[in-house]
Amino acid sequence: MAPSSALSTVSVIRSDVDRELSVFCADHRGRLLEIGDELAPAMDALETMVSGGKRLRPTFAYWGWRGAGGADRDERMIRAASSLEFLQACALVHDDVIDNSDTRRGLPATHRRMAKMHADQGWSGDSEGFGQGAAILIGDLCLAWSDEMYQASGFAPDTLQRGRVPFDAMRTEVMAGQYLDTLEQVRGTATREAALRVMRYKSAKYTVERPLHLGAALAGRYEELAGVYTDYGIPLGIAFQLRDDLLGVFGDPTTTGKPAGDDLREGKRTLIVAETLERSGGTDAERFRELLGAPDLSVASVEWMCSLIETSGALAACEALVEDYAGQALAATEHPELADDARGPLRDLVVAATRRSH
Repeated sequence: MAPSSALSTVSVIRSDVDRELSVFCADHRGRLLEIGDELAPAMDALETMVSGGKRLRPTFAYWGWRGAGGADRDERMIRAASSLEFLQACALVHDDVIDNSDTRRGLPATHRRMAKMHADQGWSGDSEGFGQGAAILIGDLCLAWSDEMYQASGFAPDTLQRGRVPFDAMRTEVMAGQYLDTLEQVRGTATREAALRVMRYKSAKYTVERPLHLGAALAGRYEELAGVYTDYGIPLGIAFQLRDDLLGVFGDPTTTGKPAGDDLREGKRTLIVAETLERSGGTDAERFRELLGAPDLSVASVEWMCSLIETSGALAACEALVEDYAGQALAATEHPELADDARGPLRDLVVAATRRSH
């Protein structure tokens, strides 16, 4: 199945998620502006972050619910799944501050947006510092609203409590994964093992496994399906992140929303980097290490690094890993505990997550 067809198949709840988020934001904008009109720009920045994205986490949560026998288009489930978008917005806003990124989805990153407002107004102090502080607070607000939206989803208290096991684990694990990622940047180890551990906690569990677990828990079938969804979610989540890392180096800026080679400029210790260093000769590997993360990395240097990734065999190895992990996820959809009407969409999600261009 082509990626566009797969995306069409699995986007059945996207408009529902957009609607839930829109209603929630409209209500909470009013609450914020009661505190002070000065909060409007912060709310605008928050809504910009929440309004974009692929809605992958709500989609996995929904199909985790359906795979456990949950009802089609249940409003409570849609609302609970939508709450994950606020968690994602928190993670992205904070991630951009940590990485000092200029853009997100082709627009100024939140901290850049708030810094520009400071500069445009001619306020005292450092614009960059204000932007970073404001972005951290906006991210914190997203985290609080994620919990609030989940609790107000409409499920009975005992059902919500069942769901809190994966919901709380998801939040802990993504923060731990982000810290490990930050640590790897400064330690500079760039090993396969370290890269895979970061991918497991920052992406695989957070993007795929735990949302699926949440759906199963809310449907009352966590015990039966947790292992099945782990067998599906971990390999698919790693494949998803590896595809994301490949796009961060070789992706088209017009579709990814980020400059070509942006991950190389940021010095991210991805599996691509680990494979390149492992497979390259001494002088090439040494030069690659020196260039990785250089703030003034030139276009010519990016092109040389991309060439080394290809000629060393690292690119082909990573592409093969994506296919291998995708195959493991597809195999898990054959488990007899899964509801039959969820198998096709879960297979489509494998295609959507691993054969995308942005």
